[in-house]
Amino acid sequence: MLALGLALPVATVDSAMAAASAAPLYKDASAPVDARVDDLLARMTLDEKIAQITTVWESKVKIFNDRLQLDPVKLRALYPNGLGHFARPSDAKGAVSPRVAPGRDPRATVALVNALQKWAMTQTRLGIPILFHEEGLHGYAAVGATSFPQSIAMASSFDTAMLRDVNSVIAREIRARGVPMVLSPVVDIARDPRWGRIEETFGEDPYLVGEMGVAAVEGLQGEGHARDLRPGKVFATLKHLTGHGQPESGTNVGPAPYSERELRENFFPPFEQVVKRTGIEAVMASYNEIDSVPSHMNHWLLGDVLRGEWGFRGAVVSDYSAIDQLMSIHHVAGSLEEAATRALDAGVDADLPDGLSYATLGKLVREGKVSEAKVDKAVRRMLELKFRAGLFENPYADAATAEAITNNADARALALRAAQRSITLLKNDGMLPLKPEGSIAVIGPSAAVARLGGYYGQPPHTVSILDGIKAKVGSRASIVFAQGVKITEDDDWWADKVVKSDPAENRELIAQAVEAARNVDRIVLTLGDTEQSSREGWADNHLGDRSSLDLVGEQQALFDALKALGKPIAVVLINGRPASTVKVSEQANAILEGWYLGEQGGNAVADVLFGDVNPGGKLPVTVPRSVGQLPMFYNVKPSARRGYLFDTTDPLYPFGFGLSYTTFSLSAPRLDAISIGTGGSTGVSVDVRNTGRRTGDEVVQFYIRDKVSSVTRPIKELKGFERVTLKPGEVRTVTFTISPESLQMWNDQMHRVVEPGEFDIMTGNSSVALQSTTLTVTP
Repeated sequence: MLALGLALPVATVDSAMAAASAAPLYKDASAPVDARVDDLLARMTLDEKIAQITTVWESKVKIFNDRLQLDPVKLRALYPNGLGHFARPSDAKGAVSPRVAPGRDPRATVALVNALQKWAMTQTRLGIPILFHEEGLHGYAAVGATSFPQSIAMASSFDTAMLRDVNSVIAREIRARGVPMVLSPVVDIARDPRWGRIEETFGEDPYLVGEMGVAAVEGLQGEGHARDLRPGKVFATLKHLTGHGQPESGTNVGPAPYSERELRENFFPPFEQVVKRTGIEAVMASYNEIDSVPSHMNHWLLGDVLRGEWGFRGAVVSDYSAIDQLMSIHHVAGSLEEAATRALDAGVDADLPDGLSYATLGKLVREGKVSEAKVDKAVRRMLELKFRAGLFENPYADAATAEAITNNADARALALRAAQRSITLLKNDGMLPLKPEGSIAVIGPSAAVARLGGYYGQPPHTVSILDGIKAKVGSRASIVFAQGVKITEDDDWWADKVVKSDPAENRELIAQAVEAARNVDRIVLTLGDTEQSSREGWADNHLGDRSSLDLVGEQQALFDALKALGKPIAVVLINGRPASTVKVSEQANAILEGWYLGEQGGNAVADVLFGDVNPGGKLPVTVPRSVGQLPMFYNVKPSARRGYLFDTTDPLYPFGFGLSYTTFSLSAPRLDAISIGTGGSTGVSVDVRNTGRRTGDEVVQFYIRDKVSSVTRPIKELKGFERVTLKPGEVRTVTFTISPESLQMWNDQMHRVVEPGEFDIMTGNSSVALQSTTLTVTP
């Protein structure tokens, strides 16, 4: 008004200016984030700072009343210095199975989040909002949310665009409830199928895992390097840095006894790609040790490499109780105080999930054992997340919006599409696709239940394979069902105790299944896992890893009994880990690998079984024939796998393998230039033709091999892939770029270089079906 020449009363002008000058800088949304953090830090007491780097999860029940609703009196008494970080507001009361204590629906979650934020913003001294996080590995792990295929299944799609779309839906469902952070994705390479968490990964290959990891983060946060959180997006948390995916003996949190070269060539690349190509703002350290140094106290890993070499600027958060485990498991700290000191020194900024170790830091600072400046550094990074999420301006959510977008029609359609594109056809003698006629027996422990996998949510509706088949065929075919066997007595992922089902009971179920199938035309048989027989083993009393890759219990006996009937059998594998199904692979007429397919899995399997969808997935892992072949992955060194007495070194199924209902032919690779310099680039092209009678998808894969090098190199390494859809007779040329990044290696001086020489350039539709040409790289 003054600029327009309009007069204001002097008192009004003075009061407005006084109010503006009295407002602290940290509450000025127009000020730079760094300046706002500086201003807020300068105003905080030590106890208020410690509150910002600790978390509440299992202790949340202490601030609830008997109806699990927030009690403001308890809240004020327990957290007089504010509350920095709150874990999983959608669950009922911490680490309890949702089958025992059902979680909160969208409206109830929003009510809790808003109540906590109102208290933090209006009842604490400085009005610092709370940072909430949730799980969202393959869907928001909450009541009512959409459940997508498990990560290893979506990796089988070899479709980064689809994965980006899936994670965009996950982000919007989480953010709608007022939560700006998710503990996902997992970009550990997984090279031991005994490890129960293999299902949470994108497979064994550094390049594939890196591309999928980038796509997941772009879906969660948005594309580009923007650090400020956008509407409908959440901060991703990259985990677990690193070595977690190939633990000693295949047991969770076991040592990762790997050299720096092995780390840099295989374990680091997915993390590095995400850090350098996205705006990732949070990284989670891994439980394991590397060369006797646990990751949560590893200065080299978290400081020199992550922040130094890769330029990461965000926050490093602990895995759940991992700082405490420096004392309780690793024995590199004699107390929680010492554990906190070592983790803080290494650069861990937040103690999840209950802050037991970092709660001791206030005392340590007052005793002069820890510098307050180190605490400030961690607090700064956690505050930056809150400012960049816009929480100081609007920390609240809208329940109506959350209800409207959660598991809506678009989300359910994407869940179906993701499941369809994740299914991999491993064998087919012509039995598939089925015709919707005659009689079909649907049998197996996963036929009538939709298995969602670990870190599952609670979607409003799930579709079992039996339901999907019945809906598909209607009255055109007769469907009979039998369970066949039980795998485990319970299938609750959260439950500690796991008991295999009674063999005698299973023998009775097998007999019933044989009678049910005796007069049918065809059999669809599900085999594999439950959420208990393959899962995260997070404690000594909660195990999830296995010493065998064979089918659990009497599943093989069920297959044998049904095979003896002489009926065509199509096997659908529903599992969390690769299974050594040698006999099944030899004798089944058709095999689909589904992994865990999410809420729409039954419809997707039916679509594939009856030919409405042509399967196009590829294996993101090598499937061994037996546990004795481990470790088994495709990108081995030249001296590996000389041979075994009385057995083969060949896998049951190779990495990148997958069939189709149509056929494809791929040309030999063609180089734009047959010679380039060490800093040069060129293109490699391959023609792919659909030579069959159905429209279908093929995944064209590009590998390289350095023929002669200063240190040993793998016999092949994936450097590109593209999934294409072709009509019958259609031809498409797929082109990949060969850049210095494609050719670089760590040489005998541990420098990352491109060495001159000859390289095999290989293309094909799996890691074993390849054609090659030679590229010469000159000095």
